[in-house]
Amino acid sequence: MPAKRELTMRQLRQMLRLAHDAVSAREIGRRLGVARSTIQDKLKRAAATGLSWPLPEDLNDDALEKRLFTHAVVKTGARRRVEPDWAELARELKRAGVNMMILWEE
Repeated sequence: MPAKRELTMRQLRQMLRLAHDAVSAREIGRRLGVARSTIQDKLKRAAATGLSWPLPEDLNDDALEKRLFTHAVVKTGARRRVEPDWAELARELKRAGVNMMILWEE
């Protein structure tokens, strides 16, 4: 199941329509009841994927979601940073005078 989105597909379509009508992101956010930054983020995603109003007739909700949100997902198993050796970390924490802050600084 995909992550919970701030906007429904109906709201995304309405957002694109309002943006096409030159309504500001602040006003779109007010009308849809979401933050301006959320609107700006979704409009950037739409522009990056080449979506604009009017949407193609054959673009259903699933296809719209796939175009807007598939590129933002981190690949399964991929990490931004290397994970620490948790077993070593647990052993170090058992030593006298060692806490998480000291280990973090090291």
